[in-house]
Amino acid sequence: MAILEVKDLTLRFGGLEVIDTLSFDVEEGGIVSLIGPNGAGKTSVFNCLTGFYRANAGDIRFRNESIMSLKPHKITARGMARTFQNLRLFKQMTVIENVKSGMHCRTREGALGALLRSAGQRREEAEIERVAEECLAFVGILEHKDRLARNLPYGDQRRVEWARALATRPKLLLFDEPAAGLNYDEKERLIDLIRRIREELSITIFLIEHDMGLVMKVSEKVVVIDYGKKIAEGGCAEVQSNPKVIEAYLGKEDEDGN
Repeated sequence: MAILEVKDLTLRFGGLEVIDTLSFDVEEGGIVSLIGPNGAGKTSVFNCLTGFYRANAGDIRFRNESIMSLKPHKITARGMARTFQNLRLFKQMTVIENVKSGMHCRTREGALGALLRSAGQRREEAEIERVAEECLAFVGILEHKDRLARNLPYGDQRRVEWARALATRPKLLLFDEPAAGLNYDEKERLIDLIRRIREELSITIFLIEHDMGLVMKVSEKVVVIDYGKKIAEGGCAEVQSNPKVIEAYLGKEDEDGN
């Protein structure tokens, strides 16, 4: 069963069609990658899915309900979380404070409860602390919880962002270029983490990634777009051998073989 259904999604900026009647599904429990050359429209797709862009046409259905008109925080509350290609941490805050910020969509006690330090507020704060620590332990950086985020190495800052996304308790997690800036060993640990997120936490994974080695190791299905239009979809081997995909990445030979 599909947890995410995209049907004829279209996005225009002025006269430029950034996404062109794009359709695909993400099966619940799967690991799916969205790939394409630079400028193909991949991040724009993620921005539409998560409510940062409002598509001009088409439909996005998440867990059998249309989310086309919802704002980002409402989509997150329904169970879709994302990370960003460029880190968006609160670098003046500690690691655990960053992760706790991801749980805002799950809190129930309001400002009055916080002011009065009600029993409900204290219980909720304890639960937030527990979940944040669990998420940090899951991504492997619990020992850094009290450090300022800005003082961590880049690879660990990435892990803070992943932990924060997990803290929203998603059903679907969107990774936007998670391997960007990581070295070989960090990428191998990322592959292991993605599989563990799916297998141990029962979270469906949808990712954008330029590292084709990582994509082919971890993905069960690959969707390929070029100039905002889907040109291929299927298993890794099928997509790798597709002439349209090869042409999009490598260019097309002219009649002289150049």
